Amino acid sequence: MTPVDAPSWDAPAPVRPWWLRLLRDPVALVAAVVLAVIVACAIAAPLIAPHDPFASSRAVMKPPIWSDKSDPAHLLGTDGQGRDMLSRLFHGTRLTLIIGVLSVGLGGVLGSLLGLLAAFRPKLDPWVMRLVDVMLSFPAILLGLALVAVVGPGAMPVVIALAIATVPDSARIARSIAVSVMKQEYIEAGRALGLSSYTLFHRYLLRNCVSTIMIFMSMRFGQIILIGAALSFLGLGARPPTAELGMMAAQGRDFLLFAPHIAVIPSVLIFVIVLAANILGDALRDVLDPRLRS
Repeated sequence: MTPVDAPSWDAPAPVRPWWLRLLRDPVALVAAVVLAVIVACAIAAPLIAPHDPFASSRAVMKPPIWSDKSDPAHLLGTDGQGRDMLSRLFHGTRLTLIIGVLSVGLGGVLGSLLGLLAAFRPKLDPWVMRLVDVMLSFPAILLGLALVAVVGPGAMPVVIALAIATVPDSARIARSIAVSVMKQEYIEAGRALGLSSYTLFHRYLLRNCVSTIMIFMSMRFGQIILIGAALSFLGLGARPPTAELGMMAAQGRDFLLFAPHIAVIPSVLIFVIVLAANILGDALRDVLDPRLRS
């Protein structure tokens, strides 16, 4: 057979890194940029805040800059105690994001380990899943109320409540994907080769489940931010005068008729954070889940 008659085989297209595939989605790119700007402003809050977020001034309830009676010294106006809204937004966003990251990180890691162990050690499966069922019976708000009744209001009880509320969902997600991984032939091949349990768990099970766990945690982040803001709105979060977005919205509800910006601005920022996190989590699911790749 001559080279002309030889069959030609097309080389498979190289698999693009997940972040390059993510950049091809314009909506996800916008959400990532918005979330990155918010995170950067929150991290640099002590440096870029124009005023002390706890200092009161004579400019009580000044409207934002787009109003006729605004004060150029306070671009987003002031609250009911004369504190600069822009400065408090920077610091409030910082605390809100810290609560969300700690809650998702602690709850997601602990729950994922429980789910993976339940699939890796079948004898532990009934005990772990019954514990998960018990934890599912306690809503985050009810758990937050119980913790506040014991230790008092603060950011740490909110983090603990949200982390505990994240454990059962992450455990169920991790177990469901781990059970399917444990049925694969390479797991049996690793056991036949005499690999240690640590190697099987770390190299074969965890690495094949980490993308699904990351997808869940990214989509859970927006929910945690919203629930944490709701707990702070109910007075269960950080104590005054600490700035936190949910608490700032709660403090402005008494001024909605004549100074709506005090409650509307932090509420809109919560909406933007949750929306951007949900869009980015949905896009990460599309690029990381091999079943959804085109």
